[in-house]
Amino acid sequence: MIRNFLEWLKQPMGRIAVLIAALSFLSLVAFGIFYTQQSPEQPIQFTHQRHIGFGIQCLYCHPGALRGPSPGLPTQTKCWGCHQQMQITNTSPKLAVLVNYVKNNKPIEWVPVSQVPDFVHFTHRPHVAAGLNCEECHGDMSVVEIAENPQVMNMGWCLNCHRERAGDDQEKLIKLTDCGTCHY
Repeated sequence: MIRNFLEWLKQPMGRIAVLIAALSFLSLVAFGIFYTQQSPEQPIQFTHQRHIGFGIQCLYCHPGALRGPSPGLPTQTKCWGCHQQMQITNTSPKLAVLVNYVKNNKPIEWVPVSQVPDFVHFTHRPHVAAGLNCEECHGDMSVVEIAENPQVMNMGWCLNCHRERAGDDQEKLIKLTDCGTCHY
């Protein structure tokens, strides 16, 4: 049986079948990578553009970025602290969702946009300490309506940045490209 199958694979139709199967598999892999890089639907269609236009700094809403792996996502209390003082909050259809969360005392279930796999131990702290601004990794939020990944965040992308940051300093290059720096 196996011998017949191997003989069939040597035939032109067998080779075509293998080619179609390989292309189908690669298409599924490409779709999976594309799908995982799409911005998720959020409970509130939050506009970073408007808030940054008002001069609100990233760390006001995302204070965890100074200390840990998660930048933290704003609670309805944090949002309401400003919005309760604005007349437009009660008349805007976009803000009706926020008002509903506050009136029902429900937490906003934000969906993180930029995530790393569980085997990567990422923390914002050394990146902030190195002088990196948020937009260097997350893009310029003043020009986007809804947050999205400006590039594919993967190991190659991170390593390229680490190599670039190290420059000609061999000691720094070894430290920034060592596997244990991110995988521990």
